[in-house]
Amino acid sequence: MKGAIALVGSGEFTPALEAIDRELLAATGRARPRVAILPTASASDGEDVFLRWAEMGRQHFSALGAEVEPVLVRDRGGAQDPANVQAIGEADLVYLSGGQPDFLYDALAGTAVERAIHEAHARGAVVVGCSAGAIVLADRRLRVRRRMPFPPSWQPAFGLVPQAVVAPHYDALPETLMLLLILAAPRGSVVLGIDEETAAVGRDGTWQVQGRGRVTVWRGRRRTRHRDGETFRL
Repeated sequence: MKGAIALVGSGEFTPALEAIDRELLAATGRARPRVAILPTASASDGEDVFLRWAEMGRQHFSALGAEVEPVLVRDRGGAQDPANVQAIGEADLVYLSGGQPDFLYDALAGTAVERAIHEAHARGAVVVGCSAGAIVLADRRLRVRRRMPFPPSWQPAFGLVPQAVVAPHYDALPETLMLLLILAAPRGSVVLGIDEETAAVGRDGTWQVQGRGRVTVWRGRRRTRHRDGETFRL
């Protein structure tokens, strides 16, 4: 049975998400789950930033009773390293933290580490993506450009959430601005606008909102909103 997927708007490894992360650990069914932290999305911001996120993840999940291994994939070379693949293969929960989504995708796409993430999910491991990590777990992603992002360039993502596009930090920007991109999403896509410090946790097509904010679901021009504890289907 495939494991749960959690798409998080922001706030990884902070007290704001402690209750959510406890539930995700419990969902593994293990008394002392093994957690693999992938801070790859922050590697383009420098070594200090990259290592800081890895250490934050280690401390956060260790305090929650997990056995934690930061998987220090900085580039495509690291994404082919058998030791990194093995760490993901042994994990009960795999966590992709935030940073630059394009860098994260380009570093992992088509590599042994990406395959290991899919295999972990297929065998029942929980897979979590926060911010950039959530973006790449979806079916499609917006390719970020330096200039105005119009017309939008929609590119493949890892496809763990079929037909979905994820917009994290949804409450940090005016919805009228986000709407320009949402309505230009690929035909047939469902856009999930996930507020900061909020998660959508799904398995077998049923999703539950957890956290302080909301998840806004766009199907074309039709919008629904869901708060903590509420569920929806994809």
